[in-house]
Amino acid sequence: MKDKIRIGCGAGFSGDRLDPAIVLAQKGKLDYLVLECLAERTIALAQKRKMKDPSKGYDPLLERRIESLLPILVKNKVKLITNMGAAHPTEGARTIISIAKKMKLQIKVAAVEGDDVFEKLDTSALAIETKAPLKNSGELISANAYLGVEGILKGLQDGADIVITGRVADPSLFLAPMIHEFGWSTTNYDLMGKGTVIGHLLECAGHITGGYFADPVKKPVEGLHHLGHPFADVGNDGSAIISKVEGTGGVVNLQTVKEQLLYEVINPFEYLTPDVAADFTSVKVKQLGKDQVEVTGGHGKARPDTYKVSVGYKAFCLGEGEISYAGQSAMERAKLAAEIITNRFADGMILSDYPITDIRIDYVGVSAIHRTDFKTSRSPYEIRLRVAGKARTLEDAALIGEEVEALYTNGPAAGGGVRKLVNEVVGIVSTLMDRTQTEARVTLFES
Repeated sequence: MKDKIRIGCGAGFSGDRLDPAIVLAQKGKLDYLVLECLAERTIALAQKRKMKDPSKGYDPLLERRIESLLPILVKNKVKLITNMGAAHPTEGARTIISIAKKMKLQIKVAAVEGDDVFEKLDTSALAIETKAPLKNSGELISANAYLGVEGILKGLQDGADIVITGRVADPSLFLAPMIHEFGWSTTNYDLMGKGTVIGHLLECAGHITGGYFADPVKKPVEGLHHLGHPFADVGNDGSAIISKVEGTGGVVNLQTVKEQLLYEVINPFEYLTPDVAADFTSVKVKQLGKDQVEVTGGHGKARPDTYKVSVGYKAFCLGEGEISYAGQSAMERAKLAAEIITNRFADGMILSDYPITDIRIDYVGVSAIHRTDFKTSRSPYEIRLRVAGKARTLEDAALIGEEVEALYTNGPAAGGGVRKLVNEVVGIVSTLMDRTQTEARVTLFES
């Protein structure tokens, strides 16, 4: 068993940059690279892609990431763990194997499934957020349980160079290699808690190296254009030193670590994952040097008897239209434009199969985020008007953008730069499922 391993996080969400992972693989002297690329809505959207094309459903950037990383991973003997399998881990694994064969590289890939519990879902079960039955949410399209470390561990034990999963709890991606390399018992809940703390700190990638932390006035961070992503030197006692590759932008300090430690944590005494109920309250952090923070402490209790399940449903179709007004009376003209459109919908002048609901007016730069007007001594010199509304079909949603575009010649004066957009919006609710209802399944592929 090893005394220490180095784990890097090369991506914190599906659309994250590609180059920080390459830098970590090339220069980070890693044992493991993790790409964390799933969120609740991300996997529901992946299920939609799979429904349209059974050969899809994995992360849309999988090919690009693997093509750039695979030769480096093989050369430097870095194992990769990722949830880019999304709604179709086995097809994701086959895609990786296909790339490896083209590059004439010999690798083993383990695909972890078992998280897709749509066929087992009890639609009368209550949603955590609404306390109403799941079936009340609308047309359900996906249900994915947050699995733990078990499937990843099996893949590593089978000698996989790459483990690709579907929905697995984010910290589990990092905890699994610790258990594998250090021989930790999964019932040693203090070690499970410590490892979960480290995984939670790493999982959002650029968060802990100053990206989301940065504010040019109050918290300036240098080199954000080449922000480095983090790695952790993890000891077999569950302690870690968080750092980044020398020469990359960003910063690792007590503030960035503390902000990430608290990120998305509702109850620090009991942070529930499929592996442990982690207690973050005893965690201690210490600055050891430039971009080096030591993390110790953390405890845990027995894991929950249930899995959290993320359930996706068809929420509504969103229609949007934007137009700009500039110069004197820009705000007044933008408000007149909004009044014209809302009156046309209110008076039934728009021919649609079903009513457009929840019309929202935003004056970007004035009230788009805080939804209130900020009074200033001067009227804004330029305004971007955004009109959005909910519809039952994409065709009806498109009417909103069409109405905005019609303002070009139907007034008010001097509008320009129209943008139209329609989108089928996926909603997310959560529920709980007894963990005996599913288990991780692992399939091994070789190039």
